[in-house]
Amino acid sequence: MYRTLISAAELQTLMTSKKPLMVFDCSFELMRPTGGDQQYQESHIAGAVRADLDRHLSAKGAPDAASGGRHPLPSRESLAAWLGSVGLHPDMQAVVYDRQGANYSGRLWWMLKWAGHEAAAVLDGGLQAWIAAGGAVESGAGPALQASHYPLAAPQAELVTTQAILKHLAHPTQTILDARATPRFRGEVEPLDPVAGHIPGALNRPFAENLDANGCFKSPRVLKDEFETLLAGRDPASVVHHCGSGVSALPNLIAMEVAGLGRSALYAGSWSEWCSDPSRPVAKS
Repeated sequence: MYRTLISAAELQTLMTSKKPLMVFDCSFELMRPTGGDQQYQESHIAGAVRADLDRHLSAKGAPDAASGGRHPLPSRESLAAWLGSVGLHPDMQAVVYDRQGANYSGRLWWMLKWAGHEAAAVLDGGLQAWIAAGGAVESGAGPALQASHYPLAAPQAELVTTQAILKHLAHPTQTILDARATPRFRGEVEPLDPVAGHIPGALNRPFAENLDANGCFKSPRVLKDEFETLLAGRDPASVVHHCGSGVSALPNLIAMEVAGLGRSALYAGSWSEWCSDPSRPVAKS
């Protein structure tokens, strides 16, 4: 079972083994929401199922959304219904990828864990690594899907609410880690949300810092050293990850797990939910 990362070579071997497997293409372009669909149509891993951030991995306007923010999480029940609609079974290995540095595939990775599906891994290096390894690709609409019933299991990922963040603000049992670019974290610019700044006391680690020059995650040793330096003695188990809307926080969460620091929590509503209420404190610089 692959739980965090899977290499292109490992995925090729898994495909030839004929073991139960489903691959998801999560490519997306935040400033051009149709871009991911176009990229998928042009080229995707042979047999990959499309997973779109807006249509499948968010629940904008849904009364049962599990978080707020610009990309609210669907409820676990809605997630299970979608997983069943594409034919995922609990005994399948799920592999997720994108072509944007794991920025979007990490969202589905976390959601699968949240649904209780531990056999989920991110393709290290994304589509670029797959093509470089000679992996098969195809174009067009993708495979025919056979719907099934997907049964939820106990969550294997922790979702933190705004109320919990507020309750533990400035308390040593909570370390907030913000994955946004540093100028946004400092409040120097804010291209997406109505308020600039960050949650008071948060630490900053832009999500792209987890990748090496080839677009793959850095080694466990390097990641461990970097996160321990950033945390400066804080307990890794106290970390709650967030970003702008609960998407780009996931590479940090995955990287900590790859580093052997455990699976930390996610504040999915993130800055877009936090700053929606003017009564909540905001810090800058």
